[in-house]
Amino acid sequence: MGERKKGLRVVLDTNVLVSALLFSGPLAVIVNLWESGRIIPVLSQETFDEFQRVLSYPKFELTSGEITTLVEQCISYFDVVDVTVQVKGVCRDPHDDKFLSCALSASAVMLVSGDDDLLVLSKYKNVKIISPAEFLDTFKV
Repeated sequence: MGERKKGLRVVLDTNVLVSALLFSGPLAVIVNLWESGRIIPVLSQETFDEFQRVLSYPKFELTSGEITTLVEQCISYFDVVDVTVQVKGVCRDPHDDKFLSCALSASAVMLVSGDDDLLVLSKYKNVKIISPAEFLDTFKV
């Protein structure tokens, strides 16, 4: 996107992203990492669609206006990439392959996930797959 974006390119899976935005736990620090430019979260259209769909789950009790505001507040910090590398059949859960596709297409260095179906891979091509705790350790937060 813009030249101002010089941070570490990372893919945050949907659960990590939603937790960082909606809850005040340890993952809330991730928002500070992208706001300070230390990381550039990367989304593809498919991962962005899942993110918006999950925000609308009844358990979060967000109105459509709140969801729109939340997305608008954070999207300027994100890069949305076209998927140029399609990954199929790599992850135990085929629905998670979209995160690998996004990471490879964006030349991201890390994929942050709490999902064992992704974590079991630990690395795919040049993308390190790590837990949220390992990710936060990387930044000493």
